[in-house]
Amino acid sequence: MKKPFFLFIFFLIIASNVFGQDVQKKRYNATRLQSPLTIDGNLSEAAWQSGQWEDSFTQREPYEGKAPRQNTTFKIMYDDNFIYVGIKAFDTAPDSIVRRMSRRDNLDGDYVGISFDSYHDRRTAFNFIVTASGVKDDAIMTNDGDNEDDTWDPIWYVKTSMTSWGWSAEMKIPFTQLRFNKNSSTVWGLEVVRYIYRYAETDFWQPIARNAPGFVHLYGELGGLNDIKPKKQLDLTPYVVAGVESYPKEEGNPFSTGHKNRLNAGLDGKIGVTNNLTLDFTINPDFGQVEADPSEVNLTAFETFFREKRPFFIEGKSITSFPLGFGDGDLSTENLFYSRRIGRRPQYEPDLRDNEYIDSPKNTSIIGAAKLTGKTESGWSVGVIESVAAEEKAKIAYEGEQRTQTVEPLTNYFVGRLQKDLNKGNTLIGGMVTNTSRQLDNVLKDYLHRSATTGGLDFTQYFNDKNYLLSVHGAFSKVEGTKEALLETQTSSRHYYQRPDATHIHLDSTRTSLSGFGGNVQFGKIGGNLKFLLAAMAKSPGLELNDVGYLRSTDQIFQVFWMGYRFNEPKGIMRKANLNLNQWNVWDFSGQYLNSGGNVNGYIEFKNYWSFHSGINFDSDEVDNYILRGGPGMIVPGGMNIWYGIETDERKKLKLSYFGSNNWNKYNSRTSCSYSPEIEYRPNNTLNFSLEPSLYKQKRELQYVDEYSINGDNRYLMAHLDQKVLSFSMRVNINLTPDLTIQYWGQPFFASGKYNEFKMITDPKADRFSDRFQLYSPNQLTYNDSEEMYYIDENQDGTTDYSFEQPNFNFNEFLSNLVVRWEYTPGSTVYLVWSQSRDYSDSFGDFNLDRSFDNLFNGNQPYNIFLVKFSYRIGLH
Repeated sequence: MKKPFFLFIFFLIIASNVFGQDVQKKRYNATRLQSPLTIDGNLSEAAWQSGQWEDSFTQREPYEGKAPRQNTTFKIMYDDNFIYVGIKAFDTAPDSIVRRMSRRDNLDGDYVGISFDSYHDRRTAFNFIVTASGVKDDAIMTNDGDNEDDTWDPIWYVKTSMTSWGWSAEMKIPFTQLRFNKNSSTVWGLEVVRYIYRYAETDFWQPIARNAPGFVHLYGELGGLNDIKPKKQLDLTPYVVAGVESYPKEEGNPFSTGHKNRLNAGLDGKIGVTNNLTLDFTINPDFGQVEADPSEVNLTAFETFFREKRPFFIEGKSITSFPLGFGDGDLSTENLFYSRRIGRRPQYEPDLRDNEYIDSPKNTSIIGAAKLTGKTESGWSVGVIESVAAEEKAKIAYEGEQRTQTVEPLTNYFVGRLQKDLNKGNTLIGGMVTNTSRQLDNVLKDYLHRSATTGGLDFTQYFNDKNYLLSVHGAFSKVEGTKEALLETQTSSRHYYQRPDATHIHLDSTRTSLSGFGGNVQFGKIGGNLKFLLAAMAKSPGLELNDVGYLRSTDQIFQVFWMGYRFNEPKGIMRKANLNLNQWNVWDFSGQYLNSGGNVNGYIEFKNYWSFHSGINFDSDEVDNYILRGGPGMIVPGGMNIWYGIETDERKKLKLSYFGSNNWNKYNSRTSCSYSPEIEYRPNNTLNFSLEPSLYKQKRELQYVDEYSINGDNRYLMAHLDQKVLSFSMRVNINLTPDLTIQYWGQPFFASGKYNEFKMITDPKADRFSDRFQLYSPNQLTYNDSEEMYYIDENQDGTTDYSFEQPNFNFNEFLSNLVVRWEYTPGSTVYLVWSQSRDYSDSFGDFNLDRSFDNLFNGNQPYNIFLVKFSYRIGLH
């Protein structure tokens, strides 16, 4: 512990002498128009011909501060309703301009763009970018540019045109799509950018150093916007969906007829409550065009985190985020709000009798949801979400009779987030509160919380021109329900209150509520080439977020130190590079030391635009409080992990990459490796094809199998696991125009797991690894092949003491999604969707690709979904 602390002090002293150099802010004055312009990309109208065009750009990358290789000019005008932007991208070799077609928000090729800090809060910006082929990219930047939300899709108009001197872009942006205060519209923050693809060169109008702390506060200024008034937005978008499903028919099952029709309708809306606050709402939403989650086999006790893909929830997600952790690993996903909880798969699975059939919904219907986001004139950032999910019932049939069982209750979700800017954005204070309230019947009341409330406060202070950061997040939770529901919570994989060796917690079967707390403290240097972060994080045993948040585990205290150096200037064979060091320690709330480790990793991009990254990770022996799933903590051997990757020049038509990793733990307790090559090919400007096979192999000596009790003594069974996972992710994108795209994604997935060398844990914290368990002898362990059951006679008296099912598995799945999207007028779309899924499983456990492929694609009928979704935007601008 002493060395990392002294290293921290040493580098803090060095960093305290590094100051950012002030750059004078530029100012541009917009011109008022007398009549509207026609947007055709040619910049030929008289208004564009007169007046001064601004042309003082500076290279940001690769050679910061140098003159651009090509000249760029821009002009900004406005009237009562729109702001107009004209950009001329001069090029001495027009034939070299890259005009690749892509989907919105997926930049590919040359582009230009403009960014407005229309609040002039020096923290928030609205980006409008267009490629040379006319593809839009728009985003909202918050937290001084640290967060960028490209799911924001405003209504704006742009055209591009190729010329003999290069190319041009003409934009018309409605004031309804921007946010600005009534009394502060005279000055906005402004940045204009150009990217020249063949040079991988970025040019800025207002120079911003690549090692600068933050981004938006360093913008130049836009003046001359006289007598403009904030305007409220009103968009209503009704939609209708028609579809058909076909799937294998099951004889005797009244719910599996092999065919279903679907017809649905709903309404999406966006209303400007004020110019600064926008209310988004959806009634009976449909997300049938959203790509499926990738396949997985999860053999851990913890829930997998899946990213949100539904447009309503991802737009503006940074405003309603309250992270409990930090970084970019597992800790970064833990948050007070995890929108995937809304509309989730029903949580209750009824027990069925023999010959009983069930028809249970795959997802919970959302009756309606509303979201209020924005920023007030006084500097308050606001994010409020209110959503109601329907009660879902499963139909159960038995011998011609049917009954229903509620599998998900009527639930109200509330999320509220506030944050206040002080001291010109150098001080931030905020808070968040969430509440989940359920109407539970007599069955569900013993499985789910009746209500759940979480809350938090956060404080951030920037120092020394935002070069240094101090951040504090604190959160609490309280869940309430019946004794049975709280017993489920206490014994869940997030808590394991039943752990027999835990002295600081105890299982209470009479409890009807549970409270906890957590949070983090961070201090670091975020500006300059040398950066560092010293952080701590805590999650008390009683913390519970998973009603509307995401929490993987509790009862942990982390200490982390990170330091990194950025090489931004090209030198020798290097174009840019970075080097990072990490160190961490972990305890539980009893003060027990759990684990320590560290890693070194780096990245380099060469001047031929190839890149390479690699790292090595070291972990000490770990006291794992979760590996026995409610049993005592166990010492798991430490080890080493190496990862690496190489990519060729992404600007070329053919791009190749390879990523891999290898892991070794002491005593051969675990070894694993992964190999993932990828090929991406662009034969022309409209077609993009990629194939990414991935192979993962693991051998683990201690894989959990089951738990039994004999005369009050618990037995924890584990085994050696040989696991293999092979998948192929395929994508084809055909971008015919900026508004008409065809996208296909498909993934065959093959996984196997073979268990042997079954063992009983005897002394989980023994000094010697071999003393922590005992292998079952042939006289103790008997396998019945016809029943696929293992029988254990532990004391060898001829009587079975306990038994368990053979755990071997083969799981094969194919998922695919074909989407044709046509935005026939801004904000109005037509989707044609074909989704197909196949799955097959058995208990052989060996990895046989031929057999798995044959069973998956020739053994049964797929599940097909065909749908058409039509929406029409009714807008007032």
